[in-house]
Amino acid sequence: MDLDFVCTHAGRPAPDLTRRDVARALLAVPSGVALVALPDLRRALLAMGNPLSSPFWESARAALSSIESGAATVGDVQRWAESTGSEPILMTPSYFVWPEEEERGPVAEEMFARLVAYLEERIDAGDVDPDALAGGDLPARRAYEELQEEWLSTPLPDGRVPGFAVNDEQDEELFAVWDEEEAFALSELRRIIGELPMQPDLPIGELRRAGTRLRELLGLPGYPANVLRACAGFDDQPMPDDDEELWLAVAAGITGPVSDLSEEGDTLEEFTDLEGELSYEDTVLANLCAIQHADWLAAVAALARLGPGVLASPERVARLIGESEDIDVDEYEVDDLATESLFQPVVGLWAYLGIVNEDDVLTPLGWWGLPKALERAWSPAD
Repeated sequence: MDLDFVCTHAGRPAPDLTRRDVARALLAVPSGVALVALPDLRRALLAMGNPLSSPFWESARAALSSIESGAATVGDVQRWAESTGSEPILMTPSYFVWPEEEERGPVAEEMFARLVAYLEERIDAGDVDPDALAGGDLPARRAYEELQEEWLSTPLPDGRVPGFAVNDEQDEELFAVWDEEEAFALSELRRIIGELPMQPDLPIGELRRAGTRLRELLGLPGYPANVLRACAGFDDQPMPDDDEELWLAVAAGITGPVSDLSEEGDTLEEFTDLEGELSYEDTVLANLCAIQHADWLAAVAALARLGPGVLASPERVARLIGESEDIDVDEYEVDDLATESLFQPVVGLWAYLGIVNEDDVLTPLGWWGLPKALERAWSPAD
């Protein structure tokens, strides 16, 4: 740990090294090694005409000593790095969060580097005072945060807004992972259903009765009609006339809700109350969206193999998932209580469709329709 190491780590010559460069190099080696090297490193930079400042070196010694003693938290270390004046804040007051360094995509890497360069310019211009930051000056910290908030929300010359550009990239990455998981789950579902010794026949009479009940239910206000309409996307489009199409659209929507609850009738106070409790309907939709592909695959595969007449209560579904051989238990840890809680509203909604009866027992309609609904939910849109 010497000046050459810091220059190589930062990719800059010694006269151009910043506090951030030195701090990152110090954090890249064991804290004991960094502490021992600190005095020589300070003298070497002084000899190169880049002494930095006494508050920085004092803060470095204090931070490294705290790390070495085991007293420093991850947040303490991050805040010290940010006090160098050119390390972007990991999470801003408006809750913009930079991805971890190893998880940044090309856009996040570019925007992060742009912000570092911008902050270095602000230090040179006197708009950022690293010594005040190192000393824990609260007004300086707030000004530092506001400066970054403004930069993140200001369009670049090419029109991109940095904060939005980073979030869009993260969303695209998440959607890509989601699509990959969904495609794999769909292929596994088709394989499992294709290997069943007997394929269920469509119980036409049950479907017609369920379709009639469902049409009446969907025309009512409140729960469960509002949740089922949101699941199927019927708030934005008319219901199909065909019973099978209607039933499958709603059943598939329970697996993958198409839309949120309609906001028609919400007051301004309700819409803007970010700290208010979620309604029961919103909680149900949140639970549906929290169920992972592996949960659905394991549950529906098990019920398809067992056939009509099997108990499909939330507790039994959770146990079937926990015992499933269709998911990799080494990579996927099942919490029976949490899974049971997530499937509590699912089984309740299934009952309205006739997938289970009043005793939570799988019906012939549920045996026939659950795999088809799951396949529909996971199939790419035309």
